[in-house]
Amino acid sequence: MTVKEVIATLEELAPLSYSEGFDNTGLLVGDYQTKVQGILVTLDTLETVVEEAIEHNCNLIVSFHPIIFKGLKSLTGKNYVERTVLKAIKNDIAIFSIHTALDNAWNGVNAKICEKLGLKNISILLPQEGTIKKLVTFVPSKEAENLRNALFSVGAGGIGNYENCSFNVVGTGTFKGNEASNPVVGKKGETHEGAETQIGITFSKHLEKKVLQALHKNHPYEEVAYEITTLENAHQHIGMGMIGEFAEALTEDEFLSKLKNTFHTGVIRHSERIGKSIQKVAVLGGSGSFAISAAKAQGADAFVTADLKYHDFFAAEKELLLADIGHYESEQYTKELLVAHLTKKITNFAVVLSKVNTNPISYY
Repeated sequence: MTVKEVIATLEELAPLSYSEGFDNTGLLVGDYQTKVQGILVTLDTLETVVEEAIEHNCNLIVSFHPIIFKGLKSLTGKNYVERTVLKAIKNDIAIFSIHTALDNAWNGVNAKICEKLGLKNISILLPQEGTIKKLVTFVPSKEAENLRNALFSVGAGGIGNYENCSFNVVGTGTFKGNEASNPVVGKKGETHEGAETQIGITFSKHLEKKVLQALHKNHPYEEVAYEITTLENAHQHIGMGMIGEFAEALTEDEFLSKLKNTFHTGVIRHSERIGKSIQKVAVLGGSGSFAISAAKAQGADAFVTADLKYHDFFAAEKELLLADIGHYESEQYTKELLVAHLTKKITNFAVVLSKVNTNPISYY
């Protein structure tokens, strides 16, 4: 497989089109056409990780966090970012980052946190906006079923827990081709009327290229009339954070103990105890202070995240328990998630789980 093909496999799990605008996901170092000998999966790409990739004969590093986040104006090795990139280039190792694409994925970072905690009945905490699009097109009525099925086959027509959804209106279509036209029905230079079906069908935005390819390949007309709009509907399966429930409520101390044991954290920074049992829990791996209000609005008893600042803890306002378990700790199981996906999809070369602890924070 090539690097490009491996990336396509990863996008089945987490399409890059759902990355946040501030992020730098995708192929950061290397050539898309390079043949992959082995893959090393890591949370962060550091010099020691590149050395580990060399040791295991892996020429592609799949990293959660991007080693290149801000623009590089030089490559002289003056800091850890430049040294890492230089070492990768010198050893023909490609580096790919999936970061917030996996944060927003239904089976991504936050689903893994929920799984580790044993939360059930999960849903998205902050659905991403602008992720649902709608195609409207017009086709001869006798060809409508064939076109619908072609669109369904590439994933269009999915709404929440339902598939093959569309809305169809039968009417009369008219057109008149000029001398350069080659109409499938009717004659050039003459106005033609015929029974047509207007098909309306929604799709997730990362499918747009496939949907348009299916439309043009299966539509009988020489000129295909269609329009695509972006809907305001919230996507049930794309967005930051998740919220779920324990089968049985825990006391605050039981909950904090569970967090400490599950995520092997040196310390948990948390807001004031309020004597409230913990059953409904919101989670957001990495820096999640921006979602405190969403967790409160959805009735969470606790919110598990990282990188909370001093004043963020005041925002709990005795409505829920805020628990900062550490950035690395909240995302540490992401490596397992990626290795499991790649191992299931790829069997002709090694997928290696990095053993380098890239946590930059130590506890005394």
